[in-house]
Parts: sequence; C-alpha cells; structure tokens
Amino acid sequence: MPDTTNRSVSAFTALGTARTDKVQLPESTFDGTINMPVMHQAVKAFMANQRQGNASTKIRKYVVGGNQKPWKQKGTGRARQGSTRAPHFVGGGTVFGPTPRAYDEYVPRQVRALAKKSALNARANEGAIYVIDAFNFEAPRTAAMINLIGRLDVADKKVLVLTDGVKPNVFLSGRNVPNVHVMPYTDSSTYHILWSDVVLVEAGAIGTTLDPITEDAAAPKRERPAAKAAAKKAPTAKKAAAKKSAAKKTAAKKTTAKKSAAKKSTAKKSTKKRGK
Repeated sequence: MPDTTNRSVSAFTALGTARTDKVQLPESTFDGTINMPVMHQAVKAFMANQRQGNASTKIRKYVVGGNQKPWKQKGTGRARQGSTRAPHFVGGGTVFGPTPRAYDEYVPRQVRALAKKSALNARANEGAIYVIDAFNFEAPRTAAMINLIGRLDVADKKVLVLTDGVKPNVFLSGRNVPNVHVMPYTDSSTYHILWSDVVLVEAGAIGTTLDPITEDAAAPKRERPAAKAAAKKAPTAKKAAAKKSAAKKTAAKKTTAKKSAAKKSTAKKSTKKRGK
C-alpha cells in the first residue's frame, strides 16, 4: 500500500550550508508508490536502447574467394570439397553469426512515469534526497561542486545532481568529479535515479521556492601537524639551498677574477722583457 503522508527532507544552499527550514516533497510525485516490476522494465529498456547493434559477420557467400574447387573430386584420397570459404575452413564464412540489428525496446509513457516515480520514492524512503535552494554558479568551478558534496558528507557515494532546467555551469562544474552526474530534472530516468546513492535536486525543479539566506564560506581543510612542520621547514631549506648556491657563485667569480688578473700581470711582464 502506498504511503500518502508528506515527506520532509533537509535543504541546503549551493555551498552546502544547512537551512533551518525543511522542504515538503510534492504529494503528486512522492506518494510512497514503489513498483519493482515497472522499474525493472524501464531500466532493462534503457540499457537495451544504449546498444548500437553494429556487430556483423559474413556467411560463406559474402566471403571473398573460394570460387574454385580446392582439388579435384576424386582420386586424391581426401574428402570432396567445393570451396575453401566453407565454414570448416580457416578464413571461411561464419555460421549463425551476429548481424546488424536494433535492440530498441519501447516502454509506454505512463509506465516510464510510474517507474521514475517509484525510483524517487525509493530514494525518499532511504533518506537519500536533499534539496538545494538554487544552483547559481556564475562560472564553471569544479572546486564548488567538490566543496558541496564534501560538506554534505557524500563524497564517497554516487551523487545525482538534478537541476531546474539546463545549467551549463553546473554541468561543467561536476563533469570531472568522479561518481557525480549532473542533468536536468526532466531528463532524468529511472536508470539514473537507481544508479545514484544520493539525489541532490534543485528546489525549483520540484516546484518549491526557497528564500536566499546568508551562506557560510566553505570551511578550510585542516592540515596535519606533520604537514604543517614540513611546510615550515620547506622555506628554510629553500633559503639555505639558495644561500649555498649564491656562495658557490661568488666563490667561482672570485677565482675567475684572480685567474684573469694573474694572466694580465704575466702578459705585462712578458711585454716589458721584450721591450728591453
């Protein structure tokens, strides 16, 4: 029996700041209906429709060559053969091999809608649906998406981000993040919802409007004491290396200057002797 009670879920901002108010999911979609056979049918059809069906083999009449008998009919002691393109010859044709075909499966629209509703209700029962007030990314930024899933503590899960319409900046922000898939709410299917462990849906996509709030900046990552000590030692080591290199350079310059001065003095002495 479907559960007709309203479901309230947690709401967050695009930076991962938790909102005090909870969001009531719409009854039209989240009514508790979970139909397993319909979800199975929708997922099976979706995966079948992804197949291209390009596998192709040739039967013996399409293989090039083998028009003549490989040897005469009688007198050789071997079995009679009519062509080297027979299936039992190397390079011969294939028997019952695959040929290009369509794997498309059609599922009625109402069945697809019921399957998608069942998948959303399944995730709602698990408490795996979070509402984001608005994805207002001014520019593509992968760090923003990483900070969001990090603050929601879902970085180790498969996350499906459903936006209110097409938002290229949000899509580009999550494109390079492993196990994060961004797509419009209307384009999502039963397969995508069941693939994910957590669903982040924009408030506008489910017909809810949330007032903007003051967002907290993402908390900086804490460095380990060892990392801090290494970071402090690194500048001193670099300075020491720089001092050593500078000392070597000055010493080399001094030795070069001394050698040139010695050469000049010897040259002057030799010219004086020649003048005498």
